[in-house]
Amino acid sequence: MVIAYHLIWTAYGYWLPNDPRGSMSKTIACDVIAELGALHHGRKRVQPSAREVREFRERAKSALKFPLLDFTVSDFPVIAESLAEAIIEHNYTCYACAIMPDHVHILIRKHKHQAEAMLENFQSATRLRFRSLKLRSEDHPIWGGPGWKVFLDTPDSIRRTIGYIDGNPPKWRLPWQHWPFVTKYDGWPLHLLKNR
Repeated sequence: MVIAYHLIWTAYGYWLPNDPRGSMSKTIACDVIAELGALHHGRKRVQPSAREVREFRERAKSALKFPLLDFTVSDFPVIAESLAEAIIEHNYTCYACAIMPDHVHILIRKHKHQAEAMLENFQSATRLRFRSLKLRSEDHPIWGGPGWKVFLDTPDSIRRTIGYIDGNPPKWRLPWQHWPFVTKYDGWPLHLLKNR
């Protein structure tokens, strides 16, 4: 039984279908992008070097319709406020969140909404906020696609994922992130058994 979702989505242009690290895409819809390299569905077991990923991104820049725009540290609170509003509006429970320069990780407890609907709600909220604050032009995409979901089915898998998400910013030499909309994980749904 699924008890939580690890949701991940990227900024526009940052994880293309033929990314050398692999991707969740099954097709490449654009011929110009297809010329950058072969599609590899799924994460590659042996990951390319950082240099190879940078070189791929440099080649991809000229193939993209819009400029590659990452998120700065000053953009992080804008994203966080949008996520918080969506969490309150939809009554989600969030156990972890990391906002990165080119992607977002969030861990959400199982809800009446499917993972795909949650991803869309989060992307819509942030897209509207960025455009209303004029941080992106109306025609520039904010996000690079529908995102990915990992289904978690045990409290231990949730705890491991919280550690992974929380550890993301320091890996990028960014400070630890503490967002007010994140709830400390209490072992749900098994927490009630411990209290009997």
